[in-house]
Amino acid sequence: MRLCFLVEEQYRHDNMPNEVIHQLTAWGHQVDVVRPGGSLLRMTDLMDNGAHDAWVLKTVSGGPGLTLLEAAAASGLTTVNDARSIRGVRDKALAAAIGRSRGLPLPTTYAASRPELLREIPAAQYPLVVKPADGSSGRAVHLLSSPERLEAMLPTLGGEGLLIAQPYVPNSGTDIKVYGVGGELFATERRSPLHPDPSVRERQVPLSAEVAAIAEQVGAAYGLDLYGLDILLGPDGPVVVDVNDFPSFRQVPDAAARVARAILGLARAAGSSATPSPEHLPYKLPLFRPAPAVAGEGSTV
Repeated sequence: MRLCFLVEEQYRHDNMPNEVIHQLTAWGHQVDVVRPGGSLLRMTDLMDNGAHDAWVLKTVSGGPGLTLLEAAAASGLTTVNDARSIRGVRDKALAAAIGRSRGLPLPTTYAASRPELLREIPAAQYPLVVKPADGSSGRAVHLLSSPERLEAMLPTLGGEGLLIAQPYVPNSGTDIKVYGVGGELFATERRSPLHPDPSVRERQVPLSAEVAAIAEQVGAAYGLDLYGLDILLGPDGPVVVDVNDFPSFRQVPDAAARVARAILGLARAAGSSATPSPEHLPYKLPLFRPAPAVAGEGSTV
């Protein structure tokens, strides 16, 4: 198969997805790597050739990679994950609305385009967790104990764009991270960004039936095939506090091979169900002007 990976600069040297790219190449598949943040892209010609069996995105929120993936999807090409599903979880305000409408245990979520609008949240809702709606990897997550603390944080929050705020869920200081790949679920325990206890080491943990059911529901609700979710075990039961597409899959056994097999399976399933079409055409024009290749990246571009 021929696959196109869209890899943002932040993940250019990361094990995920580079190990997946190496695994696919070792199995004899052709993998082209496009760096959206380091390439001049001819968007009007990018999808004309239909040369790839699937497009795969490993990007940051707000990065240009999602635009390319959406362009591929709009052209009828197979994408991993579904481009609309990715958009649905990248915007945390939208993800909260989607999740609650589909019965997921998410906390009450407020959205504000300006931080001073958060003043309208009742004092009874504190402490509050406030973070950017397009945040990732625990960036700019703040625990505000009171309205007075919000006032003190307004200058810091001012440059973060759309914000979301959620009542804090009391917990042990650790998150349960569940990864979904190839129809399998794996759970790890890790320290919370709000309780950075250095003695807490990320490790695999048993997956309870209750948490597994929620994780499966998350995949179905958002339409994701490769995904992760963060769960807090609160006093009233598990609460989903974050969902992300194509996560790190840390602590998942043989993660690179599992993810690679899942991508191939999804590409083949989409190909077998697609309306018959002419054979893939070879490249006739350069689609982009790539930045210099990185040694060991597995790129054939």
